[in-house]
Amino acid sequence: MLRPHMPTASTPPANVADGGLFCELYWGTSLAEAWSYGPELSQVHAAPDETAPLPLYGFTLPEEPFLLAERTPKGWRIHVPPSARVEKSLKGDDFHPVAPEELTGAPGRTSLELGEGTTLRLVEGELRLLVQPSVVKERAGRFRVRDVAWLITVAILFLSAPIAFLTMGPDPARIAANNARALQSAHEKEEARRKTLGLDQPMRPLTDQEKASRQQDGGARVNVPASFGVR
Repeated sequence: MLRPHMPTASTPPANVADGGLFCELYWGTSLAEAWSYGPELSQVHAAPDETAPLPLYGFTLPEEPFLLAERTPKGWRIHVPPSARVEKSLKGDDFHPVAPEELTGAPGRTSLELGEGTTLRLVEGELRLLVQPSVVKERAGRFRVRDVAWLITVAILFLSAPIAFLTMGPDPARIAANNARALQSAHEKEEARRKTLGLDQPMRPLTDQEKASRQQDGGARVNVPASFGVR
């Protein structure tokens, strides 16, 4: 029996406005600088100054600092420098020029929306500034009471391991008794070996009868000429 098709609930896409902004500056094909801005910022200003939020050199800016990006209910709005051309890439595809209808504002003051999965490339001369939504969607939460308690528990367990080894380790008296038993066992094995070899009886001098019963073998008799020496 065929069941009627039930529509499945679709997951709403992530709102790019909840995330941050990521920028990369290239000189030709070489990466020169990279910046990441958290979701707590609502605007990103650029200027040819190291103290600027985005130290941007080589681009023609109508004023300093220049409002490069601002957060909107839909995401981020990117303001294009007047002498730069803007290109767009969707989900890692090749870059292509942005259509004029996507740009808003007066000439020299144009801007466009930065959507999810979109990377914008601002090009002026050999410089290329890539702008895209950051993958960071929320700031890291602060330590909670539960996290602190967990860290304290781990620290106590870590410090208690050496103390437990010292307090619950082997007893010195028991170690001495085990060593004494091992020495006694080794001594008994040595005595049994000596008895097997007949070395367990103490040595004594031979009696006259035992000396007479033994034949002393001096070997073959050899006549040595008088001119020879014997050693």
